[in-house]
Amino acid sequence: MSDLRPLLDKNFLEYASYVIKERAIPDVEDGLKPVQRRILHTMYRMDDGKFNKVANVVGETMKLHPHGDASIGQALVVLANKEYFIEKQGNFGNIFTGDPPSAARYIEARLTPLAKEVLFNPDLTETEESYDGRNQEPLALPCKIPATLLLGAEGIAVGMSTRILPHNFHEVLEAQVAFLEGRPFELFPDFLTGGLLDISQYREGNGKVRSRALIEQVDEKTLVIRELPYGVTTESLIQSVQDAVNKGRFKLSSINDYTAGSVEIELKLPRNSSTAQVLKPLYAYTQCEVSVSTNLLVILKNQPTQLSVNDIIQHNSEQLVDLQERELKLELHKLNEQWHHRKLEQYFITEQLYRQVEECETWPEVMHTVEKGMEPLKIDLKRDITNEDLEKLLGLQIKRISKFDRRQAEKEFRRLEREIRQIERHLRDVINYTIVYIRSLQDRYSTEFPRRTILKSFDEIQLREVAERLQVFWNRKQGYLGTDVDGKEIAVCTPYDRLVIFGDNRCYQVTRVPEKTFIGKKVLGIYPDNPETVYNIVYQPEEDGLAYVKRFKVLKFILDKEYELFPDQKGANILHFSTGNGVFLEFQFVPSERIRKSRDFLLLDEVLVKNPQARGVRLANKSILPKSLRQLAKAPEDPQATLLQNNNP
Repeated sequence: MSDLRPLLDKNFLEYASYVIKERAIPDVEDGLKPVQRRILHTMYRMDDGKFNKVANVVGETMKLHPHGDASIGQALVVLANKEYFIEKQGNFGNIFTGDPPSAARYIEARLTPLAKEVLFNPDLTETEESYDGRNQEPLALPCKIPATLLLGAEGIAVGMSTRILPHNFHEVLEAQVAFLEGRPFELFPDFLTGGLLDISQYREGNGKVRSRALIEQVDEKTLVIRELPYGVTTESLIQSVQDAVNKGRFKLSSINDYTAGSVEIELKLPRNSSTAQVLKPLYAYTQCEVSVSTNLLVILKNQPTQLSVNDIIQHNSEQLVDLQERELKLELHKLNEQWHHRKLEQYFITEQLYRQVEECETWPEVMHTVEKGMEPLKIDLKRDITNEDLEKLLGLQIKRISKFDRRQAEKEFRRLEREIRQIERHLRDVINYTIVYIRSLQDRYSTEFPRRTILKSFDEIQLREVAERLQVFWNRKQGYLGTDVDGKEIAVCTPYDRLVIFGDNRCYQVTRVPEKTFIGKKVLGIYPDNPETVYNIVYQPEEDGLAYVKRFKVLKFILDKEYELFPDQKGANILHFSTGNGVFLEFQFVPSERIRKSRDFLLLDEVLVKNPQARGVRLANKSILPKSLRQLAKAPEDPQATLLQNNNP
């Protein structure tokens, strides 16, 4: 076994690292998981402006993704239904109803104009070998928008998970502009299914949100669900409503689903009920309201890292500035090269250097002649003349030389110089250039992605508030307790309440509200569980005549487990049991010759509240008569009465 442990540790770590980095967690650079990145890269290579069969895209992607066609097809459908990067044609399923898509051979897809503009630039893309070494795939796409926040993500890896909620396109880009301009900003989720969203417990991508269906009241007997909470389909919502009706949470006469292009679920109420009575139970017992916990975990610099929404906006905005600067430098380099070659070409033709090479007999002599003829031009050039430049000049066709137009060439020079100056100006203020670029994206694409979810604060509905009230009865003679017991009513509870039962075996337990259960014929008391309730006990151990008093609250417990009231006193006799404050006790001491006072009083409020297992403090330093202990209805009038002071054993 000792020989296997290092092998198992090594293999497990490799597996865990692979699942975290290569399957479950998106990369903050482009917001994509590896399978999504491979799909988009493949679609870019296949792109000819026409739709491609999804089956063909899946087949091509399998050259890069070693996990089979099913996972690729599912990932493509999910990515297409988020609407940003893949344009779809055919049945890609329904995010409202949960209906599955058609087979991959029947549906088609292509990249959206937005995807082509913001995801790809071969000159700026780092690549690596695919799993079989036959192809190259990108390490990360040079993404110009925070796709991590736009797409959202869910993934479970080894020992960690991520859940990133999607956000609105316009608002995300607006947050980038605010960051680049040094202004504060806030970002909140936006769901394709719409609905209402309470973000009171949302902390920049972490924490949780509560999402509600948008319910329209048509009349006093009709409710229509128009929008769904996040992650809920019409099928699952209707099932949850039906389950709640079957359990008697509320009553409906019918549920009708008219969902097609938009959500429409009609709920009909029976007689003697109103929509106001049903709304709260709908939110409390069904998927009309869901709580979504978020965990913004991404891959950053090859490591899983917990970030916030603001961190991602900062990272992607700085990344966009860097990409814009690199693109400008590439473009400037291309323009300078064009200017350089046009300058050489113009001089080569206007000075008729091509005629000087006619008398040369060898290639080196030709190269030397042209290079020497270019000497006067070097002072006007931005870089040295290379052999490659000379070979390019010598490769000019006679047709091009004969059609050379000096005025057209000068016009081309002026255009190039104007564009060069403009790019150099952008490079001096690349931040402002980036902001202008973001604004152009907003102008062109924001109308395609309007906000669908309404931000609204709503009170959290406690189940106890809307739960049915149950009468709890106790038949002391027979020893039965429950809602289906013929006896005395002791409490009105909900199914979510708990009862604390103090039995005659010097133990207590916390239990659910039962229909009918036997608890014994000798019970000290039964109380609804309330962490603020104070229980008072006076007891007398068997080994001495001294009495002890303790006060406690039941704060921590395991349901239906019995807890001893006196762990160290097996034969203790309980003299008094009560709850609450303001309890006065009167007791008498055991008669003796030396005793000066035969009785005394105690205000239980003077005793500190401790845990249930505490021993307590002495009631008095002398033995008392057990049967003399009694509770007073009001404070004693005896001016000689004393209260408990420093009677700790």
